[in-house]
Amino acid sequence: MKELYLLLGTNLGDRESNINRALEALDKAFCGRRLRTTAIIETAACGFQGPDFLNAVVVYSSARKPETILRICKRIERSMGRKDVPEYNAAGERVYHNRIIDIDILLYGDITLSTQELTIPHPQVRSREFAARLLKEAGAKL
Repeated sequence: MKELYLLLGTNLGDRESNINRALEALDKAFCGRRLRTTAIIETAACGFQGPDFLNAVVVYSSARKPETILRICKRIERSMGRKDVPEYNAAGERVYHNRIIDIDILLYGDITLSTQELTIPHPQVRSREFAARLLKEAGAKL
């Protein structure tokens, strides 16, 4: 079993309810193996103009394959109403939008992975101050 660190973010609708709904769905998907949850903090939108986000990190104990975890996260996002697909500008940079829920895999034990679909550790884990702060609160060793 490895510690799985997920970042939850939302900036649309009832943001606190969105975080709680995502946590309930994740608890079910990971059979109640939640180890820790950080405080929920408010942050400005990163990379685009939009309403502020609520963010939190949740830690689960898991032995699942990273690709399976990604499918679980995407399924929960879609079930909550997320419809956007990754979009890129002419320079190949990711274009971000408002979202009802975003679930990112930040860290997963000592796994290092880089595929077209998934990168672990998350590529922005150190460049986004709020993510690093929440990971520290959650007990991650960066």
